[in-house]
Amino acid sequence: MTSDKAMQREKIAKRAEKEISDDSYVNLGIGMPTLVANFIPENKTVVLQSENGLLGTGPFPTEEEVDPDLINAGKETVTTVKGASYFDNAESFAMIRGQHIDVAILGGMEISENGDLANWMIPGKVVKGMGGAMDIVHGAKRVIVIMDHVNKNEEPKILKACKLPLTGAGVVNRIITDRAVIDITPEGLKLIQVAQGYTLEDIQATTEPDLIMEENVELNAF
Repeated sequence: MTSDKAMQREKIAKRAEKEISDDSYVNLGIGMPTLVANFIPENKTVVLQSENGLLGTGPFPTEEEVDPDLINAGKETVTTVKGASYFDNAESFAMIRGQHIDVAILGGMEISENGDLANWMIPGKVVKGMGGAMDIVHGAKRVIVIMDHVNKNEEPKILKACKLPLTGAGVVNRIITDRAVIDITPEGLKLIQVAQGYTLEDIQATTEPDLIMEENVELNAF
């Protein structure tokens, strides 16, 4: 039986997949973003890049397809698509830093109203570092962050200013949560879509900064 949490993660990943246009080169971050690969339709041409040195990542493998030597940057086993290629870490980051990645879809812990992203460190927990995230948020042409709208204490994760150490300042273009789709604009945070089961008032009540709400906000959008 699929848990409510797993269903929520899948809902976010399915919505995020709609942000990927045909013929795009895409980097999927560790965690929930890797689920996006499972929802790319066969009629859409997308090349997934993994910073550990793989171009052409496919969906997660079935039990019969698992190859323990074939992994993504999060050390999860993956599949490859026809024409996939392998290369060293330095070449992978040359692709990222050279702005050859059209879209990066990453997870987030906190996002500020001006697009600052914190997604690598939790105080009190031992971490090895932010990995490739710092390069990705500056090298990708478009950065989309997917995450829960609130934390486990029902507190907003979209804030006026991040409290956690930053991955990058002013780097996020769009936020997709289980409750809404929000764009970072020069005028402020603009509400684009509201998920089924939520109202405009619900979204504002669980978002610290004031939201721009125009008449064309889509309700029950996903």
